[in-house]
Amino acid sequence: MYTKDRLSKYPYFEEVFRSGDASNVVDSLTGLVSRKYMIGFIQHLIENGVPFTLALLDLDNFKFINDTYGHKIGDGVLAGLAGDLEKYLKDYGIAGRYGGDEFLIINFRDHQYDEIKNFFAGMYSDYNVLRKNIDLGNCEPFVTGTIGCAVFPDNAQDYATLFSLIDKALYRGKTKGRNCHIIYVEAKHKDISIQALAGRGIYHIFHDLSSRFDSRSALSDKLKAMLAILHEDMRISDLYYVGQDGCFRNVSAGESLGEVTDLDKLIKEDIYTTNEIKHIAAKSPSMFELCRTREFETVLMIRIGIQDETFGYLICAEPHNLRIWQEDEYAIMFFVARMLAVYMQASGEKI
Repeated sequence: MYTKDRLSKYPYFEEVFRSGDASNVVDSLTGLVSRKYMIGFIQHLIENGVPFTLALLDLDNFKFINDTYGHKIGDGVLAGLAGDLEKYLKDYGIAGRYGGDEFLIINFRDHQYDEIKNFFAGMYSDYNVLRKNIDLGNCEPFVTGTIGCAVFPDNAQDYATLFSLIDKALYRGKTKGRNCHIIYVEAKHKDISIQALAGRGIYHIFHDLSSRFDSRSALSDKLKAMLAILHEDMRISDLYYVGQDGCFRNVSAGESLGEVTDLDKLIKEDIYTTNEIKHIAAKSPSMFELCRTREFETVLMIRIGIQDETFGYLICAEPHNLRIWQEDEYAIMFFVARMLAVYMQASGEKI
């Protein structure tokens, strides 16, 4: 928790404490600087021309933690992460709670791209801040987050513009699958809009998927037509399927990439996902070996079936990508799998 003595080394906070308006400087739950004073501090730094890197951290799937474990555990996650973040920043930065499960991070030390990259890489590795379980006694929720950042004064000269850039970078990280950091680079990100990054609503995606599905006759063509939409809206480079013959194929080319014969031992419900493929090894050694060979790090698997009848499986996976799959992505892929299952049951055509 930040103390008065620790914050008073910065002229802005020294003045706040001197004025007596200091009752809410520190957020009561996390012990970090509260939103009002964090924003005031950033504006003070800009007005005085102090260089710094500003980042916005958004926890991935925090709603899932609250819904699964309860809000008391959710509060414990926020407090635990805040403590780790404060410790990681040491004396060359300040962290604050922006609101809910979002945090602002000021880094005075690292301003160049490679320096910033190493700083964030450290947050995600060695169980420092993210990609780790937080031990709360009776449970250990796995916590990771998405980060967007930009540099003052290199990228922006005022608070509003600087915040818009980190917000854009954050959205870019979310479209890449979350669980990553994005450093704003003007040449790469200047012309990207948040509206474009946010994507379309799920109704429009379902509508387009069903239209593409109905407009093709052969099963392989239906899959390829839907892949084009999934590529655009879910940002997946390819889609994979395992048929009843156990052959693991990609949709784009229909080529065999290996054999998987034990998915039925792994997928007991309609959907299975994991952020670490090592969890697959015990129940599905053949799938684990294929993931290891193809360098898949996270997977989303969906059963193509109706009631007890299974026709195959769809698999979303990206090499070298620690993606955090979202509930709306579950819904999209379940919709695709169910359309396939209904068609295969009626037509007798197999994947």
